[in-house]
Amino acid sequence: MESKTLLVFAVLLLSLGVYCYAADIEDCGSAVGSIVKVDIAGCGDKARCPLKRNTNATMNIDFKSNVDSSNVTAVVYGIVLGIKTSFALPNPNGCVDSGISCPIKAGETYTYSTTLPVESSYPRVTVTIQWELQTDDGSDLICAKIPAKII
Repeated sequence: MESKTLLVFAVLLLSLGVYCYAADIEDCGSAVGSIVKVDIAGCGDKARCPLKRNTNATMNIDFKSNVDSSNVTAVVYGIVLGIKTSFALPNPNGCVDSGISCPIKAGETYTYSTTLPVESSYPRVTVTIQWELQTDDGSDLICAKIPAKII
């Protein structure tokens, strides 16, 4: 179970550590908002963002909200070989240390920023990271699937 959690975390970090072009990022159901841009440091134009173990991965997601919400919560999954596993973030509160000042307002554009460690204990694996930012009622402001590889 711990290796599964490590794999999910590594996938999440990969999505955070590399810039991926919009063509590489799949919108997986942004119900009450829209993705403007996803920047992951170190990704460049690679089809799968490389996440280097024993480093930090930094990601910025620009999005537009279609609703008012008092809070924003980050929810992350790693998908490996079709198996989706949730990942516990150190700070799921999107209103704290993320660049977002809550409450958020409909029609406004925001930048969500996060940095996570890619632990040396994470397995080298190809993974798809599913990153969601949710409103007070659990609706997805954004849902992005980010192809990644832990190296």
